[in-house]
Amino acid sequence: MGLSWQQGPLAAGAVGRFLIPQPLPERLLFAEPLRRRMRVKFGGAWIVDSEDVVLLHEPGRYPVAYFPLTDVAADVLEQAEHTTRHRDLGATSWYTVRAGGQSKQRAAWQHVDLPDHAEDLKGRIAFAWRAMDGFFEEDQRIVGHAADAYHRIDIRSTSRHLVVRVGDQVVADSKRPLVLYESGFAPRWYVPRDDVDEAALTKAEGQTFCPYKGLASYYDIGGGKRAAWSYEDAWDEVHRVSGMVSFEPDEVEVFLDGVRLRLEPGQNVVSHGVDRNLDLDETRAPGK
Repeated sequence: MGLSWQQGPLAAGAVGRFLIPQPLPERLLFAEPLRRRMRVKFGGAWIVDSEDVVLLHEPGRYPVAYFPLTDVAADVLEQAEHTTRHRDLGATSWYTVRAGGQSKQRAAWQHVDLPDHAEDLKGRIAFAWRAMDGFFEEDQRIVGHAADAYHRIDIRSTSRHLVVRVGDQVVADSKRPLVLYESGFAPRWYVPRDDVDEAALTKAEGQTFCPYKGLASYYDIGGGKRAAWSYEDAWDEVHRVSGMVSFEPDEVEVFLDGVRLRLEPGQNVVSHGVDRNLDLDETRAPGK
C-alpha cells in the first residue's frame, strides 16, 4: 500500500476514513518533494541527475517522479507529435528519449497546460519506468516503481498457534510463526519450513515481484491453486521471512489460536510486473 494506491488513505479502496463532516472529493492528487537524489539511466548513460524531484501520488497509481527539465541532459528529449489529456492535469506532451545510440518513443511526458493549483509540476518531466535502463537513489537501483515513503513493513515474532488444513490433512502446525504487517493489508502469517508438510506443497509456475520484499514463489495445495507462497531469498529489510511459507486463507483453512482466518476484502495485490531489463539477480540483491 502507498498513499494513493491499494488501500491507502487517498485511494478508492481506503480501509480507513477521514473524520470530517463532508466526504473528500473522489480524486485527490498529492505532490511532495522527494528529498532524495534520483538519477535515471538510459542507453547506458546518465540522462537525469536531480536533488529536486517531486513525487506525484495519483489515485490508483504508483508514485511517479517528476524531474526539472533543467536537470535533464542535453539532446536527450525529442518532442513527439503525440499528445494526450490527463483528466486532472490537462494537456500532456510526449517525448522520444535518445541516448547512447538508443531511442524509445513515448518514453517521457510533460503536463503543459497545468491548472494553477498544480503548478508544483510546472517545468517538470516524468520518464516511463520500464522504458529506462533504471532509476537510482544515489547509487542504488530502485526497482518496480518509485519508492513510496508511506509504505511500511513490520515483522513480529509470536507464540500463537497457527494451523493450516486441507480437509483432514494438516499442512502446517506452528507455535512460532512470524506475522508480517504491511501498510494497508491484513496481517500475513509466515511459518518455518520445519513446521510445514512440504509433501503437501506442489511448486506452481510463475513468480511475482514485490518492490519491498523481493521475488515470490508459489505452491499449489490439493485443489488450491497458488495457495501458498514463499520469498526464498527475501530482501535484507524483510530477511526474517526468507524461506518461510505463508498461506492464502481463501484457498486453504488457516486457524490462528483455533479461530479460522478469512481473506479480508481488498487484499489482492495490484500487479505491475517487473522492470524492463530487470534480471533475477537484481530482484534478490538491489544495488549490489
